[in-house]
Amino acid sequence: MSAASVHPAQPQLYDCRDAFSQVLEVMATADSHVCTVVSDSVSSSKLKSFSQKYPDRFVNVGIAEQNLIGVAAGLANGGMIPYACAASCFITARAMEQIKVDLGYSKSNVRLCGMSSGMAYGELGPTHHSIEDLAWTRIIPNLAVVVPADPVETASAMHYSLTHQGPMFMRISRMPVRAVHGDDFKFTLGKANILRQGNDVTLMALGVMVSRSLDAANSLAQFGIHARVVNMSSLSPIDVDAVLDAARTTQGIVTAEEALTSGGLGGAVAEILAVHHPAPMRILGVPGVFAPTGSAEFLLQHFGLTAQGIHNAALDLLKEK
Repeated sequence: MSAASVHPAQPQLYDCRDAFSQVLEVMATADSHVCTVVSDSVSSSKLKSFSQKYPDRFVNVGIAEQNLIGVAAGLANGGMIPYACAASCFITARAMEQIKVDLGYSKSNVRLCGMSSGMAYGELGPTHHSIEDLAWTRIIPNLAVVVPADPVETASAMHYSLTHQGPMFMRISRMPVRAVHGDDFKFTLGKANILRQGNDVTLMALGVMVSRSLDAANSLAQFGIHARVVNMSSLSPIDVDAVLDAARTTQGIVTAEEALTSGGLGGAVAEILAVHHPAPMRILGVPGVFAPTGSAEFLLQHFGLTAQGIHNAALDLLKEK
């Protein structure tokens, strides 16, 4: 037996912010309308290189998220294609009225980029956890909400965003993840992606929880349970048909998100089921509390946002049948 088989190689992990910034520079090279607006978040948004290559298309408004949205909307009205970047916890919470009015209501062609989302800022505590942003942004009319699962999807969603008409919120994590899509993957707004087929139970996830759902499906298979894994990266608009098909062809749905259990992916799926096809559900996330201080990995384990936690939720759901 080879050493490699005894100690299998660990999968390579990626920071999705790298894919974000690399594609942004490619698009800026090809289209002079692409620009960025940041709130003193150059490093955390991975925009240092962009600022050096395109200083005339880089605006730093300082720590002023409300102003950031207004400036971005003004640039869009002037024909530019602005990518407004800041920590997701601040750009959504502090500027929600501007997101509602200047982006959603006005249908401004702005790409709102919430960086380091979820609980990636773990040790900085509740003020920096961005676990409410999906619930807030999902309810804004005209605002597309996208949560990429890996660097491949991040890059593809970025290329899509260049031609998207209207405002768009992209939730970009800094937490290392492995690639779950092939290089030929193409993001489509409003379309869920089935990463693994199964007819016993459906695991629906977005962002960093997608790879963990795949791991949960692998562990469930050892118990003879065939789990379908669906990447729900397009939260708004959401793929209603994928949700209903899961409700009709499997015994229930487990949702997993690095966000509050109220209002985000779990809430969106529950709304669809309540109206069209009631089905058993388990909603995994942060259960209506302020997440404590600790490393990102500790926090995910604390709230059961792990492969084992998803595995256990699926088994609990199946016991109802």
